[in-house]
Amino acid sequence: MNAVTQAPLPWTREEFEAKLREKGQGYHIYHPFHVMMYEGKLTKEQLQCWVANRFYYQIAIPMKDAAILSNCPDKEVRKQWIVRITDHDGVDDQIGGIEAWIKLGEAVGLTREQVTSLELVSPGVRFAVDAYINFAKQRPWQESVCSSLTELFAPHIHQQRISSWPGMYPWVKEEGLMYFKKRLTEARRDVEQGLSVTLDYFSPSREMQMKALEILQFKLNVLWVIADSIMLACTDIKTEGRDYLRQPVIQIES
Repeated sequence: MNAVTQAPLPWTREEFEAKLREKGQGYHIYHPFHVMMYEGKLTKEQLQCWVANRFYYQIAIPMKDAAILSNCPDKEVRKQWIVRITDHDGVDDQIGGIEAWIKLGEAVGLTREQVTSLELVSPGVRFAVDAYINFAKQRPWQESVCSSLTELFAPHIHQQRISSWPGMYPWVKEEGLMYFKKRLTEARRDVEQGLSVTLDYFSPSREMQMKALEILQFKLNVLWVIADSIMLACTDIKTEGRDYLRQPVIQIES
């Protein structure tokens, strides 16, 4: 008789969390463009390009979180998760993450209009961010929560910018760093909730745990493609001796 192959046992909660954290090796902090940023090698125009393009991701975050809420029947989860929306949109006179990012744009020399008009956002960034929003709308809320766990690796990246930018990019106005300072505490709080949901929901089987790792990889891929697109949009690239040109966009007057 053929021996019955048994499915591997699920990892312990601690082992599973360690596997999730190992995914940080593919975080966009290791993308060549970000490495250049942390080494102080970006030009003013390249840093402006990054800020302008990443704004499209910033305005998508509350929409992603609203999609999670709309799919989640658990009142207690919703009561905790909704704070993420107000963190980014702001409450009353309190500045949220979106407004803080606009101020970052102004701090690097862009105008509010240049940032909010989205005129500098590349097609690749739009495509990647839109894919992430659609994922959150269409998949079970627990999977969307899992995809948010790139926040596990975010506090380090925020602290790195706070510590290095004043020396490497002294022309950036200090008030522009408010977004990163704000996210230092918010991201750690968000990680606690998102990690708890993920460990609870995906731990019953090794198959489910592997699915969680695939979902987290999808989000890591989204962030990597965003960095790819930004680098392509703001770096001088030669293709067989020809300059790379951005896609021509014909402006139609209304």
